[in-house]
Amino acid sequence: MESNDFDLLIVGAGPVGCTIAERAASVKGWNSLIIDKRDHIGGNCYDFINSAGQLVHKYGPHYFRTNYEEVYSYLSNFTNWIPGDYKVKSLVEDKLYPIPINLSTLEEYFNCKLNEKDATELLKRISIPNKSPKNSEEFILSIIGENLYKDFYLGYTLKQWEIHPRKLDPSVCGRVPIRLNRDESYVNAIHKVMPADGFTKMFSRMIQSPRIVFEGETNFKDVKDSFVPKIATVYTGPIDEYFDYCLGKLPWRSLEFEWQTFEKKFVQPCVQINYPNDHNFTRSVEIKHVTKQEIGSSTLSYEYPKSTGDPYYPIPQPSNAELYQRYRELARESYQQNKVHFIGRLAEYSYINTDEAVKRGIEAFYEIVNSNGNN
Repeated sequence: MESNDFDLLIVGAGPVGCTIAERAASVKGWNSLIIDKRDHIGGNCYDFINSAGQLVHKYGPHYFRTNYEEVYSYLSNFTNWIPGDYKVKSLVEDKLYPIPINLSTLEEYFNCKLNEKDATELLKRISIPNKSPKNSEEFILSIIGENLYKDFYLGYTLKQWEIHPRKLDPSVCGRVPIRLNRDESYVNAIHKVMPADGFTKMFSRMIQSPRIVFEGETNFKDVKDSFVPKIATVYTGPIDEYFDYCLGKLPWRSLEFEWQTFEKKFVQPCVQINYPNDHNFTRSVEIKHVTKQEIGSSTLSYEYPKSTGDPYYPIPQPSNAELYQRYRELARESYQQNKVHFIGRLAEYSYINTDEAVKRGIEAFYEIVNSNGNN
């Protein structure tokens, strides 16, 4: 396999890599080689049938949703959809509460009946006003006050990040909304759907063109100096790893999973239960609630956050953002010299959802086309 056989070398077979390869083959007739250190495609979206016959998400649940019509329309070429029933509860003092916090949560927590006006006045009384919160603790306290913060956010955040919320960017806790209605959906989006046959099959259909070759269990460093594609390299791995950590390592949070199968149709009342204050794991996930599989057993995953392992979540702190920007300067030089495009969650040190990754892949493809003189 010679480098001059391929127009693109794509490092990483996740949503970004598969999208760019598909667009390159379909729109331009380009040949792409996709490599990945893992033995499968799909990145962290990878799902598979386990020994109990259940479709499970190996690297944690992916609740697909999008407001991007172009992304929904594009992916619809490769999958049928089923409705995404994303309901989450949080266990606080042996009682399950709806999450995100909404009118029902407040009623159950404070043991009183509330309407939207009552809830607004309640939160105004208990919140700690702060027009310019500098961290996640200040942000949440300014909305829901001390008791709700301690019961629902503080412990979970400490487990997830091993960093106190007062040392994290406001956006960390700001990702989860506070609602003054009874909407118990975990996410808000026009399209809340799941690929009917799973993510892996969807991505497999995307790259089934004979113009696309996938090589798993292949490290980029082993081909970096010898494999030169005709047009460009698309790198979706960790940006600091590309440059051999020459400026230092960017910190990430990782996850470890424990799996348990039960001989019953369902174990939990919803797909996900958060454990902010109990146990060492942050959440238990019963993905069958959203895959809609009709089998008699059910597999649950339990997530244990770690500071080492595969990178999952960039840690949003000013010092990390500054280090990333220094790597971006090196990336700009690498683009000028070697036509390397750094794209995606790991390469851009950002937490993006699956739909955003696909959108970024589509946009990046056209950036590559334009940089190649639209040839």
